[in-house]
Amino acid sequence: MKEKKASAARRHFLKAGLLALGTGMAGLGLSRPRPRLVNPCRDPALDALAESPWLARVWEGLDPAQVWDGHVHLAGIGDSGNGLEIGASLLSLWHPVLYSQRLFYLNAGCVATEPGSVDENYVRRIALLARNIAPGFKTLLFAFDWYRDDAGRPDAAQSTFYVPDDYARRVAAARPEVFEWAASIHPYAPDALDRLEAAAAQGARAVKWLPAAQNIDPAAKRCDAFFAALARLRLPLITHCGAEKAAQNASLEYLGNPLRLRRALDAGARVVVAHCATVGTDEDLDRPGTRRASFELFTRLMERTEWKERLFGDISAIVLRNREPEVIRTLLEQGDWHGRLLNGSDYPLPGILPLVSPAALAARGLLPKEAVADLQTLREHNPLYFDLALKRSLSWQGKSFPARVFATRAFFEERTHE
Repeated sequence: MKEKKASAARRHFLKAGLLALGTGMAGLGLSRPRPRLVNPCRDPALDALAESPWLARVWEGLDPAQVWDGHVHLAGIGDSGNGLEIGASLLSLWHPVLYSQRLFYLNAGCVATEPGSVDENYVRRIALLARNIAPGFKTLLFAFDWYRDDAGRPDAAQSTFYVPDDYARRVAAARPEVFEWAASIHPYAPDALDRLEAAAAQGARAVKWLPAAQNIDPAAKRCDAFFAALARLRLPLITHCGAEKAAQNASLEYLGNPLRLRRALDAGARVVVAHCATVGTDEDLDRPGTRRASFELFTRLMERTEWKERLFGDISAIVLRNREPEVIRTLLEQGDWHGRLLNGSDYPLPGILPLVSPAALAARGLLPKEAVADLQTLREHNPLYFDLALKRSLSWQGKSFPARVFATRAFFEERTHE
């Protein structure tokens, strides 16, 4: 009963915060929404760019029906009664960074002005954006399991947010023309293997982990049975690597070390390293006492030939301002990796305007300057399409991401064809 009252109190406080954002971003000290800071949430049915050469190039050699955005977050406040939870730290001004992030995330999802139906409005907006990209285009929606202690018990106080598998499944089932779903199953949970079998049977396309936010050690022996089941089911594991800025458990960042994934790879599981570990540093476990860029450690794994059919990277968030241009250049130049790279947007992040600067990417030679204006206009109407168009426009010394990086459907459907 106490937990239900606390949950209701958190939702009530969040609604107040959403109202503040919708009436002028009061929580961030802004007197009125401005396109450079706040997503204006314009109509995604954009006719003004119908003749844009940059949008036309998105589909060169690419069938929209094969394009699944492989990294999209479900979010909300639980007002749908479907079990979503928001961590207390995101609701408290004592945690100003997380508090501000929450406001920006929900504004990015265009739900800030309508408290009372936030969960459904968030989902409705994603569906609207997807339908206004191209027929056949889909997004892979992520569930998100609790932070769990070492005994596998959920700890709401340590959790940033919680999105049940069943909610993700039902959201996808309600709009199958634009949605697929990924489960999030903590391997320490007593029923983890049963849940994994059930998720696979119910059409989950992947399993999503964020180790630092969930207290998951991919290098632990206790994960072996889970990895074996993933390998048998051919269900890919999408896991965050590198620094984590959107969760509260900074002391657990070491769990996102790419080298800690070797146990899963040796077990035969297919592993997708989210963001290609393009931000942060980690301990070099092969040279104790030294630290390396997380991306360098990811590169070390990619160079291992025995894992060529098992290790992949998704290119979500690589265009954010906190990424070094050099990592984008490397990903563009490594043509032998392109068959192992998968596109994803990390939505709603593309809707947070300050996070991505097409002009800055153009200034670094990664984007044609002529494309900047159209891309900036597109972002205000459809951040999901903006992310896709931006990455299709990236280039470095004549090298760009080929169509197969974006034709991700075959990867997520692989197990269904066995």
